[in-house]
Amino acid sequence: MKIVSANLYKINLPLLSVVKTSYGEMGNKNFILVELENEAGIHGYGECSAFSIPFYTEEFRDGAYELLKKQLIPLLLKEEIKSPEQIQDLYSGIKRNNMAKSAIDNAIWDLFAQTENLSLANYIGGTKKSIQSGISIGIQNSPSKLIHIIKQALNDGYERIKVKIKPGKDYEYLKFIRQHFPSICLMADANCAYSLKDIDLFKKMDELNLLMIEQPLEPGDLIHHAKLQFEIKTPICLDESINSLSDAEAMLELGSGKIINIKVSKVGGITSAKEIQNFAMKNNIQCWCGGMYSSGVARAVDVAIATLPGYTLPNDISASNHYFSNDIISPGIELKNGNIEVPTKVGLGVNLNWKIIKKYTIQSDFVK
Repeated sequence: MKIVSANLYKINLPLLSVVKTSYGEMGNKNFILVELENEAGIHGYGECSAFSIPFYTEEFRDGAYELLKKQLIPLLLKEEIKSPEQIQDLYSGIKRNNMAKSAIDNAIWDLFAQTENLSLANYIGGTKKSIQSGISIGIQNSPSKLIHIIKQALNDGYERIKVKIKPGKDYEYLKFIRQHFPSICLMADANCAYSLKDIDLFKKMDELNLLMIEQPLEPGDLIHHAKLQFEIKTPICLDESINSLSDAEAMLELGSGKIINIKVSKVGGITSAKEIQNFAMKNNIQCWCGGMYSSGVARAVDVAIATLPGYTLPNDISASNHYFSNDIISPGIELKNGNIEVPTKVGLGVNLNWKIIKKYTIQSDFVK
């Protein structure tokens, strides 16, 4: 396959409400949509989820945009692509920048799936017709506000509730939830807000019967998480510490956690996500697919990856209307009885809403 051109769209898509995490607040999902065209005139799509500032990883959107425009896409246009896995080797000389690479990798997988007249889920080896969906709830001003949101989420059918926490809004909030909902599937996401000085706090959380605590300590860390996991019963799930297969291998060897949140956008795309999932499955490590407050293109990729057999827990793949009044796909990803049905049309299986894309695009470039 030969890629003959690419379009880049820098998009600021409004969120339904401000999302609060330990990192800060976010009112828009700012991202890059990548459109690749091959010699047969087929178009494939990928999303770069890098945020406007590098608070989550070292990447940020403006830097990723320039990297895509000036290096990643020009390299791609010179190559004959024989398989999607080739993209990982093509960019091996460019260190990290996984979210920029992911946009290309995912678009190539979309193109190959379309060429084979298969849905993306089928093409990558997925086995599920629907996937379990969980919901992520940002930090709230009061425990009572959380209860109201959780009630609505449970009524909507979400099978797992994830609550963002930070110092001062953690144990008491989670305890209040448990008092109201003793048996729900509940987890906490710390987004790296704590240190080993907080071991006693996490030991207290053991009494709350949480499904897991996601990334309590420093981003990229494996050593301190291993020390914490040794001291507590609640499984630690790693997110910001798992950016590659080698990270997953080190986690297993060190005992840094028991669960992996695989974020396709963060690990470099479908190719790397499949490697991590396959390793985890062989070593009895539970996995689930995490989101990045993604628009419909990345969300469709997440749905496809979650059909692989190694994804054993409810995923952070909510319905489009949980985050956006207008997504860039139409119709959006929908929730039915706590599950999301996997698209069966070829490729991503979704239709892009170009009216919305053009409305919220702040910059675009054509590369040939």
